[in-house]
Amino acid sequence: MKNVIQCISCKTNIANDRGSVKFLCPGCGKHEIIRCKKCRQIVAKYTCPECGFEGPN
Repeated sequence: MKNVIQCISCKTNIANDRGSVKFLCPGCGKHEIIRCKKCRQIVAKYTCPECGFEGPN
């Protein structure tokens, strides 16, 4: 089984998605947050499963 990298907001596979980002949670700095271009553009909410941080602010 392949490891699928998906957006935390919409669960879309972001393989080869220009404009997607990966960053550590601003709240805890432990969990990697992955966002697709579309969710970034529409400012879709996400929640860190590690600490419950909600973004974007």
